Amino acid sequence: MTYVPKGSAAEGPYALDIDPERAAALACSRLRILELGPGETHSFATGESEWIVLPLTGGCTVRAEDEIIELLGRESVFSGVSDFAYLPREARIQIASGAGGRFALAGAKCERRLPARYGSAPEVPVESRGSGNCAREVRNFASADAFDCDRLIAVEVITPGGNWSSYPPHKHDEHRPGVEAELEEIYYFEIEGDGGFGYQRVFPSREGGTDVLAEVRTGDAVLVPDGWHGPSIAQPGHPMYYLNVMAGPGEEREWRICFHPDHTEGYR
Repeated sequence: MTYVPKGSAAEGPYALDIDPERAAALACSRLRILELGPGETHSFATGESEWIVLPLTGGCTVRAEDEIIELLGRESVFSGVSDFAYLPREARIQIASGAGGRFALAGAKCERRLPARYGSAPEVPVESRGSGNCAREVRNFASADAFDCDRLIAVEVITPGGNWSSYPPHKHDEHRPGVEAELEEIYYFEIEGDGGFGYQRVFPSREGGTDVLAEVRTGDAVLVPDGWHGPSIAQPGHPMYYLNVMAGPGEEREWRICFHPDHTEGYR
């Protein structure tokens, strides 16, 4: 299943739990949405994956063995960028939230064990991409050239109501040195305003490839193991947020994409 409606992949404290063990389409990338009430804590082991804790709403304290990282967080994903915590593989983690909140745990299977680190909100590169009805804001908090990870790549995108993003359609499902990187991708969506929705398109780059046209709402996800993906379309009057989590089997951590030859407009 590549379209994951809200609640269909819930597990324990996670409103969403996507990993290669339960999502047959994926081999490398993981995503959990953790919901904590006031004063609640949650512990987990990172295993063979590196992780980033990214507040969606609220703040938290992250303990990674002997490291303690305080995250101020934010009111909502539409209120601006957030600070975040990087967590290494083979570590025991505890997340505590005094006021409660919702937190994205973005992960990727990795080889190197890097140190736990704090990522500050003011240091997150924010990019205005596209123009006109294709204008959007990209928050490159863990892009390949902004923050050091072993395999994980993660960014946030805000699409104004009525606009298209993730456009033109593009892909990254083949290893072609210097041209294209092989990366799986997870889209996690939130829509501002009651009743808001959007659309996500994925279409095949090869025979039998992924083919999805999904109406998406807050809490939904779309998995992109392969294929051309885009556009992501926001309903007029309802800005759309999505978190992209990417990882692949290659040793080089790089974001190299190939645009669909029939669609070249909309990126800049």
